Amino acid sequence: MKMNKIYKAIAALSILSALSISCSDDFIDRSPAYSIDSENYFNSKEDYDNALIAAYDMLQSTYVNVMLGEIASDNTLTGSESATDTPGFHQIDAMTHTPVNSNLKNIWDWMYAGVNRANYILEFKDKTAFEGKEALLAQAYFLRAYYQFELVKWFGAIPVNGDKRFKIGDETVVPRTPANEVYVLIESDLQYAIDHLSTGVQAKGRITVGAARALLGKVYLYDKKYAEAATVLETVINSGTYSLVTDYSTIFENNNENNSESVFEVQYSDDEGAGFPCLQCSEGNVAVGFNGPRNYTGPLFESGYSFNVPTAEAYNSYEIGDKRRDIAILDIVAWAAQTGATYGKGYEHTGYYNRKYIPRVGDQNLGDDKLTNPNNYRSIRYADVLLMAAEAFNRTGDDTKAQLYLNMVRRRAFGDNNHDKTSQGPALLEFILAERRAELMGEGHRFFDLVRTGKAEGTIQGFTAGKNEVFPIPQEEIQFSNGNWQQNPGY
Repeated sequence: MKMNKIYKAIAALSILSALSISCSDDFIDRSPAYSIDSENYFNSKEDYDNALIAAYDMLQSTYVNVMLGEIASDNTLTGSESATDTPGFHQIDAMTHTPVNSNLKNIWDWMYAGVNRANYILEFKDKTAFEGKEALLAQAYFLRAYYQFELVKWFGAIPVNGDKRFKIGDETVVPRTPANEVYVLIESDLQYAIDHLSTGVQAKGRITVGAARALLGKVYLYDKKYAEAATVLETVINSGTYSLVTDYSTIFENNNENNSESVFEVQYSDDEGAGFPCLQCSEGNVAVGFNGPRNYTGPLFESGYSFNVPTAEAYNSYEIGDKRRDIAILDIVAWAAQTGATYGKGYEHTGYYNRKYIPRVGDQNLGDDKLTNPNNYRSIRYADVLLMAAEAFNRTGDDTKAQLYLNMVRRRAFGDNNHDKTSQGPALLEFILAERRAELMGEGHRFFDLVRTGKAEGTIQGFTAGKNEVFPIPQEEIQFSNGNWQQNPGY
């Protein structure tokens, strides 16, 4: 049984507390109905456990980060029903977004809700002693690092508040911390997690040492600390904990969640439905239903809202013989001809769908089956670790190891070693980055890979260098700060 099912009631109670209401309209919850604080909480291990579950719970809202990480890139178009359906998505797709964008504000609000929930635990970390406390705090540090990493990727410099929750008025006095300093804080949190997490078998969905090391390696890549990235990522590889799933086509199916390739997964269930006023209230993966073909009837799949549709260029970017193409991207025309399936054409119909994350027959969804899907998000996969390690070693001059890790991924993709890469230096780096696109298609990483490698301008239509590397701080937050925070350049 998934962790979020076990603790649904606990998480629901926690949402009513001062952990930041995830449906909040503001940077922090500005008028809490009820406040839990040190006087009446954190008096037992159970209190800390319950607060930790609430911090985990915000991971489920990252579905929109994944969708927009694709839509903002050259991989997909917004799709949807019409040009006026979810206009914030369309603006991001066209790189015409402004500080008034409800979807960007969702990312800001929901990730800060996660930070505040983790900080709630850390603010009172010394109040009560109990066995296993350091391992519990390690999970809180990881979660804060995860949420702050999302924030710094999307918005650049962000306000940070140490081990304290944000309170009303902090927006006028707490400055935005430069991105390079935020990376240092994230790296410190992850190092604490690595040093204090339990090394034994963990419950599904719980953070592990391997997950903390893999995320630290990724943060090092973004921070351009390539030698450090190479070292920590190779530790994950040499641990023997993970292996590539033999059959790539099985990785994203519901019956193969938390498999040998899973380093960290966001756990979802079909336990309850959601409504459009509060999509993040769903226990399911909202993105799956959004990605599904419109008005679909046929085998294997269910219908959805036809968002996040891959482009023909993305489909054709795969090399001949690459088995991943038709697992990552569904060619609906070919599929209909093969199976007799029927479907409707949505806005910006390309004929392609994000096959990794579209609804499957038999998902047994409750409520609105287009908003509540149990398919986990594979946040960090072992293949990603191998490709990050390949990049890090290439950038530090060890092309032998870079080739080794790159070709491990390619051999599964092609089923042979005839497609191994033997290039060196900058040419090898280009192959590694292209491999990341092919391997991770549809998983939300593409926009940020293009930005961090300086390849976004000229690749993403409408992208303006010096502006679109980050997104605007929501206008309400700028207003609440009373001049304390300046808007990102160009917005």
